[in-house]
Amino acid sequence: MINSGFAYRATVGAASAGWTLLDHLARSYQHTPPGEWEKRIAAGLVLVDRRVGSAAEILRPGQEIVWNRPPWAEPEAPLAWALLYRDDDLLAAAKPAGLPTLPGGGFLEHTLMALVRRRFPEASPVHRLDRGASGIVLFARNARRGAALADAFRAGRAQKEYRALVLGAPERDRFAVTVPIARRAHPRIGLVHAACDEAAGPPPDVAGPIRASRTEVEVLERRAGATLLAVRPITGRPHQIRIHLAAAGCPLVGDPLYGPGGTVRRGAESCGAGGYLLHARRLAVDHPATRRPLVLECAPPPVLRAPGERV
Repeated sequence: MINSGFAYRATVGAASAGWTLLDHLARSYQHTPPGEWEKRIAAGLVLVDRRVGSAAEILRPGQEIVWNRPPWAEPEAPLAWALLYRDDDLLAAAKPAGLPTLPGGGFLEHTLMALVRRRFPEASPVHRLDRGASGIVLFARNARRGAALADAFRAGRAQKEYRALVLGAPERDRFAVTVPIARRAHPRIGLVHAACDEAAGPPPDVAGPIRASRTEVEVLERRAGATLLAVRPITGRPHQIRIHLAAAGCPLVGDPLYGPGGTVRRGAESCGAGGYLLHARRLAVDHPATRRPLVLECAPPPVLRAPGERV
């Protein structure tokens, strides 16, 4: 499917003052070679303050830069989703595995946000799920409630429970993983979140702060070569469940990104690659308007159901 294209907007900051338009774009978006930006500027696809820009023009703080990306063919993704809950202030959607929550990595209209906004244009996701995960995503329908929910998530007042199928057999039926997480450099992917054991000092590839993290785990069923888990992330670091389960010696079945110790596999190609089994089953948070507890549930797929569990 060819999408309708997109206008990427940015404002020139003080650090870019005195740079040429070409230098600003090449330095700000290093995943694209300078020669490609030069072609885009020459084709009239980059505007500066609503006029066609030139590669050599000098920028000033506060100027608006718009790159009008032409329509492109997006990667395929499952486009079916379900409405779990709706009121005047928020809604909850069930995301299928394989569908990104937000635009990025070549995805624009093949995202949960774009699909939800076809029915509810005002909706904005309060949090996100990895593309490979399925389950509950909460949306706010106005800025006021969205800010309140974002505060609740940051403060740890939103309680989340996932189902996960992992390799191996944990020794204990209940345990917690508290390995710190930081962004680390990877030779193919760039910066990606991973486990960061500081026992021997901060690793040299760490970029940014090393953050304390906690995940609580409960065994639901032991299967041949695999274990079904209930997982409750207490903190909310990117890829936290995948990292912590791998760090505990039981990585998600089929996870192409995280290996032993919670570090990124050397042959990994993308942060967004799926293939693993992880489902956001339950979300509990105080409703930002009524202040009453709101509990949302989304039935897991058959492979992630506990023995005797009904849906």
